Amino acid sequence: MRKTINKPWEQWYVERMKSMMLPEISVYSLLDITASKFPHHTAIIYEDQSMDYKNLKMQVDKLAGKWREMGFVKGERIGLMMANHPYFIISYYAAQALGLLVVQINPMYKPRELLQILIDSDTKNIVFDQTAANTIEETKAIYEFDVCIDTENDQNGSYSLKTMIETGDAIKKPVVIIPHEDTAVIQYTGGTTGKMKGVMLTHHNLTSNVVQSFEMYGDSLKPGEEIVLAATPLYHVYAMTSAMNLGIYIGAAILLFPKFELEDVLAKIKKYRPTFFPGVPKMYNAFVNHPGIENYGLNCLKSCSCGSAPLPVEVIKRFEGLTGAKIGEGFGLSEASPSTHRNPPFGKRKIGSIGIPFPGTDCMIIDDENNEVPDTCVGELLIKGPQIMKGYWNNEAETKKALQNDWLYTGDLAVMDDEGYFYIVGRKKEMIIVGGFNIYPQEVEGVLYEHPAIKEAAVVGIPHKEKGEIVKAFIVPKESASVDLDEIEGYCYSQLTPYKVPKVFELRKELPRNTVGKLLKRLLVKEELEKG
Repeated sequence: MRKTINKPWEQWYVERMKSMMLPEISVYSLLDITASKFPHHTAIIYEDQSMDYKNLKMQVDKLAGKWREMGFVKGERIGLMMANHPYFIISYYAAQALGLLVVQINPMYKPRELLQILIDSDTKNIVFDQTAANTIEETKAIYEFDVCIDTENDQNGSYSLKTMIETGDAIKKPVVIIPHEDTAVIQYTGGTTGKMKGVMLTHHNLTSNVVQSFEMYGDSLKPGEEIVLAATPLYHVYAMTSAMNLGIYIGAAILLFPKFELEDVLAKIKKYRPTFFPGVPKMYNAFVNHPGIENYGLNCLKSCSCGSAPLPVEVIKRFEGLTGAKIGEGFGLSEASPSTHRNPPFGKRKIGSIGIPFPGTDCMIIDDENNEVPDTCVGELLIKGPQIMKGYWNNEAETKKALQNDWLYTGDLAVMDDEGYFYIVGRKKEMIIVGGFNIYPQEVEGVLYEHPAIKEAAVVGIPHKEKGEIVKAFIVPKESASVDLDEIEGYCYSQLTPYKVPKVFELRKELPRNTVGKLLKRLLVKEELEKG
């Protein structure tokens, strides 16, 4: 497929964006270069303890040296299953120094979810924290790891991550990386089937998206001067790039939180005065609805972005009124490292739009016959650029569907106005987004179908004013079966990460289907919307 000829978004680019050169470097180089530029600048603030870039790099290099001594070699996968902590950043960059492929895993996953990832990626080494300890222990009974590393506790003759860092000999030089070819991260995501797929993001994908992101913020980010509020989970591709990798690239101090607890976050905003916040709608909504929010000094924030889900216009206006900071609405997906569009601080401001494509990013909107549609017409959004994934791990069939002639078929329905600003109007996929996390209905339905009292199940996302969407399950019981919805909910919690568990259950005698038996979920959503 040809490149797009009409690119009205380029009229908004500042001069340096038009001649932007992307570096041919490894992810580890982001830290290496910054540590040489700003060795004594604060790199991480965590629970009122700080670490400078010189110390961060030293700990990364010592861990990499220990792992090399243990026999870790380029190309092996290593799972990072932990909440936000300096150990996540240290492990991530140590892995990059050795050319290991980081497999990012939610520490709240249950064994069945973890096993899907481990088996698909053939990951035999994993670093985990206490949040994931029980899941790891249960998984060990049915899956053979080579190395399991507890972040804090030495156990059964194996060293903790803490001990490894303390006793490691610093690596003299990192492995040779071929940025365009070598995969740095496998980020698991779903799709229309709900089956997890491992997105292969190369070193060039990730470093390119960091540089593109920096350029999109224009002069609002100053190297060596920023403090990043990092409250979104680093194992999620959005925070990995927008908080951690971008923060390190510009020599920022990363104000890191293990999880988003509103009172704690507000107290530390008041104390440390962060300047940059890549957040998700749930967080912005929590801020604007907190009593006395104007007393916490949120006007320290210069730049903000929102990812993972659309942000209601009402919340944007209230947050900006409180802080004076502008939220750069944007768009991205795991397959794009993740960012592709953003409302820039230069150019026009169009609230409700996802903005313009990143520099070096090409976009096209097509109809069902692969023809480019005119401006202001709705179609599927296609994206091409240096941040687009290499493909899905060990899944050629899905890769061929998603990547065609280097174009990524997003499955999202979009429209572009005559000035090059894009708007997302819907999703081809049935994916539900809650709190910035993707939920795939078929996975939840699969769990419900395993319950002995359930005949049929349909899971949908219902629009919600505060949360964006909530998960609702419609259940048809088996004949003569007695169904206790509280028991069904408890069963789901035993099988799924909490955010995937439906918040509402409804019993039905039957589910709406067409004449050939296809389930019509859109009718279920329509009924809910009509309830008001």
